Amino acid sequence: MNENRYTKLLESHGVNPTANRIVVAKALAASYRPMSLAELENKILTIDKSGISRALTLFKEHHLVHVIEDGSDAVRYELCHSHDDHHEDNDMHVHFYCERCNRTFCIDNTPIPEIELPEGYMMTSANFVVKGICPECK
Repeated sequence: MNENRYTKLLESHGVNPTANRIVVAKALAASYRPMSLAELENKILTIDKSGISRALTLFKEHHLVHVIEDGSDAVRYELCHSHDDHHEDNDMHVHFYCERCNRTFCIDNTPIPEIELPEGYMMTSANFVVKGICPECK
């Protein structure tokens, strides 16, 4: 994705495309897997931790990233792939957490079971994480 496409992606989610925000979005897109704040900090040497954190918080508020709690000590982030409704995260998919290398991977094309909640409950998000050993660590 070139710089102009990142600018359009941010703008389409109502986010002002500053240089730092574009760098964070590029890093997330280039990773092809959800990344923690520490991983992003190691990858992006031109922005300090607080700058990356501010961008991620803003991205979350504008539904530009998914937040994945995979059971490790770190929260991970990935760019949303849906563009039709920026008020809902409607591209939910399965994630796989490797217990050996502590990385989290997106598993596409795997159906997520439908969850029926009791009357009066309203779901706002869900995490579906499978844990085990990835092919690289096997």
